[in-house]
Amino acid sequence: MQRWINEIARVYTGEPRQVGAGFSSPELPYLKIHPIFIKISHRVTKVPCMPTPKITRRRLFTLLAGSTLCAGASLTNAYLIEPDWLSLTENEIPLPNLPASLDGLRVVHLADFHFRPDDDDVLITEMVKRVNELDPDLIVLTGDYITSNPVVIPPLLGHLAKLRAKHGVIAIMGNHDGWKMEGHELKRSFEKVGITFLINENTRLNIQGDTLAIAGLDFIWLGHPDADRAFRGIATKTPTLALVHEPDYFDYLNREKNFLIQLSGHTHGGQCRVPLIGYAPIEVRYGEKYIYGIYDSNQSGDAKIHVTRGIGTTGIRVRFACRPEIALLTLRSIA
Repeated sequence: MQRWINEIARVYTGEPRQVGAGFSSPELPYLKIHPIFIKISHRVTKVPCMPTPKITRRRLFTLLAGSTLCAGASLTNAYLIEPDWLSLTENEIPLPNLPASLDGLRVVHLADFHFRPDDDDVLITEMVKRVNELDPDLIVLTGDYITSNPVVIPPLLGHLAKLRAKHGVIAIMGNHDGWKMEGHELKRSFEKVGITFLINENTRLNIQGDTLAIAGLDFIWLGHPDADRAFRGIATKTPTLALVHEPDYFDYLNREKNFLIQLSGHTHGGQCRVPLIGYAPIEVRYGEKYIYGIYDSNQSGDAKIHVTRGIGTTGIRVRFACRPEIALLTLRSIA
C-alpha cells in the first residue's frame, strides 16, 4: 500500500517517474496538486489496513446465486416481457413558427414495425387499440414495416387499416422496405387501405383554416431521397412536418429546407440500452447522432427532430430498457 500511496503522491505533484519501479507505463500525464495532499498521504500510510474478508464457500455460493438470479431476470425481461410491453410516451413540443390555429395538434408517431405475424400479432392489435383510444389528429408512420419478407405486408395492413385519426394516416418508406420492395408497390398497397404514402412528395392538410404540409422523403440508406421534389410547391412560410426514416439526415435537411420538425425512426432507440444512464451500445448507420427522443437543431433555425423507439425488433426479438413505443406529440405554438 505504501508503494501505491507514494506513486499517487508523486504523480499528482509532478515528481519524475522511475520507470521499472513496478509501474509499466511512463506515459501517464502528471497533474499538480496542493501540498496538503502529501500531508494527507503520509497520514493515510499510518492507518492500518483492514484485513480482506475471507471468501467462504457459503459466501461464494450466495454471490453466484445472486448473480445467476439477476442474469436470469434480465434475460427473461429482455426476451419474454419487453418486446411485448407496449409503452405510451407523451411530449409537448414548442414550435416557434406553428400558427396559433394549430396549437395543440396531437400527432401519433409510429415506426419500425418489422412485422413478424407469428410473434407480433397481439402486440400490433394492442397498438392499434391504444392509438385509436387516444383519438389523435394525425398519425404518421415513418417506415420499416418489414425486415426482409414482403409477404408480411398484407397481414400488417390488416391491422394498420384500422388506425383512425381526424386528418388521416400518412406513411413513408424505411430502408428495410426499400431493400426488399419497389416503392411504387408498397405505396399502392398502403393507399388501397386508405393510408397516404409519400415518396419524395408532399400532401397538405387544411386544419381550422390553416395549411399544414407533410413532406415525406424516400429512405436514405441506398435509397433515392430528393428533398427538392419532396418540398416542391410548399411555400416558405407554410408550417411543414418532414417525415424521414433515418434521423441523421436531419442536419442536411435543416440546412436546405424550412420545416418545423422532422419525425424519424430507424434506431429503435438502441433496442437494448443500459438502464438508468440510457446508453445504447449498438449504433446503426444514419442513426448514430440522433438515437431517441427530441433534439433541437445545432444549426441556425428553430427546427427540431423526434426519434421514436419504434414498435418491433430486428435480429433476435429482444428489447432491454427500451420498450416498444407509441409516441404522442402535442405541437405547441410559441407566440
